[in-house]
Amino acid sequence: MSEPREEREKRPRLEPYRPVPYGKAVEEGPDTTGDGQPVAVRVRGLWKRFGEQTAVAGIDLELPAGRFIGLVGPNGAGKTTTLSMVTGLLRPDDGIVRIVGHDVWTDPVGVKSRIGVLPEGLRLFERLSGRELLAYTGRLRGLPGEEVDKRAGQLLDVLDLSASQHKLVVDYSTGMRKKIGLAAALLHNPEVLFLDEPFEGVDPVSAQVIRGVLERFTESGGTVVFSSHVMELVESLCDWVAVMAAGRIVAHGPLAEVRGDAPSLQDAFLSLVGADRRGGQGLDWLSGGK
Repeated sequence: MSEPREEREKRPRLEPYRPVPYGKAVEEGPDTTGDGQPVAVRVRGLWKRFGEQTAVAGIDLELPAGRFIGLVGPNGAGKTTTLSMVTGLLRPDDGIVRIVGHDVWTDPVGVKSRIGVLPEGLRLFERLSGRELLAYTGRLRGLPGEEVDKRAGQLLDVLDLSASQHKLVVDYSTGMRKKIGLAAALLHNPEVLFLDEPFEGVDPVSAQVIRGVLERFTESGGTVVFSSHVMELVESLCDWVAVMAAGRIVAHGPLAEVRGDAPSLQDAFLSLVGADRRGGQGLDWLSGGK
């Protein structure tokens, strides 16, 4: 039997559930460091777990604007997971990310218009040519057609892809894919560029071309954040470094500060992550077949 109307009206009314937008409860302060320098990326309390595995364990980080920043760490340190959350490709379990003053989750359009992303294992529209891919990407970004075509031509020329601009992306080599992906990430002139292992599998000639473009980008005021586990590359390119190990930031700051008294960034890195230096000890059977 249904409940009488009079009894239903006496029951306390429950407010409908309205989820708080991600990051809304966090007080938003100015995106500057203590000494007034602008911050490109601000991360607070960032966590990500996959089942029983904790990939990122409560990261707090401020990345200065206008710098060439290296996010370094051994395989499995959480670099790719961190960059995926920072750029809005993967939702964190907890924490907040702000890029040039905009929250990644409460203002996704504002963030995506200000960043360029070249993720690891980038999936491209392989049945488009290189030029068609840039034309499509630029128009998706809302750029006027004439401006897209002009920028695409310049990027193809600078990245040494002009001769292959009408070739399908499916037929591009690894280095060419990295370069066309970088061109797509730069097309809308972002403020911050995120690159996950941009030199992985790239030949020396293509690597030098990519390096020149990135250096020019930072010289014009842009910020580059790229992940790598090649310390020699980071030391030659970056002026600011964050070191990850086991899902945590173990050191961060200007390159010279993180390196300290160590002969190289490689030596400082091995010490910071507690690397096992035993090498081949105990492999007595590796004796050249004898």
